Amino acid sequence: MSDGAVWQIVSLSLLVGGVATLAALPVAFALAWLLARGRFPGKVVLDAAVHLPLVLPPVVTGWLLLLAFGPNGPAGRVLADLGTGVLFRWTGAAIAAGVMALPLMVRAIRLSIEAVDRRLEQASRTLGAGRWQTFVRITLPLSLPGVLAGAVLGFARSIGEFGATITFVSNVPGETQTLPLAIYAALQRPGGEAMVWRLAAVSVALSLAALVASELLARRAGRGVHVL
Repeated sequence: MSDGAVWQIVSLSLLVGGVATLAALPVAFALAWLLARGRFPGKVVLDAAVHLPLVLPPVVTGWLLLLAFGPNGPAGRVLADLGTGVLFRWTGAAIAAGVMALPLMVRAIRLSIEAVDRRLEQASRTLGAGRWQTFVRITLPLSLPGVLAGAVLGFARSIGEFGATITFVSNVPGETQTLPLAIYAALQRPGGEAMVWRLAAVSVALSLAALVASELLARRAGRGVHVL
């Protein structure tokens, strides 16, 4: 495999991971906020549903996505009416990666929100700030390092996703073949060990960089809360 083909796989993995993280981040923040500050019936059920991809076999998650986004699925029919689809496309790979990364992002963001001193929010409200102003000026800045740490951790999880992706959108070179899928394909070919080593080295480097960045951001969030 040429250097150009390797770069294509790496760039596709970064694209899928980046889009998955950006798309999942607002959803993760909303869910984390509900779980951290909300009081409503069914909170335990919502918490369990959010974390379900962590305990389900990834193949099952991919199968459920296939049911939802397939030609006869509810989301698939909507996309078909719009003249588009996600099966066997990189957008489908991003959906699978985002779903698998969501629980990790929610957990990191939830812990960050829960660490914010609520007395500061109450003081802001006492001084005349509304809920939105308090959120923008107090809660969001104080929880931002944790939000960024969750995003980085989600990105690391996204670029390493395999089971749900291959079940949902298959292993299509140049379209859905991210790093894990390319490594799997190389393992099936005689003499593919050299390519496996190259791709695995890139995967390890990207994952380590993301994990180190996440840890640094998490420590920064902890120091900020400690100072408060």
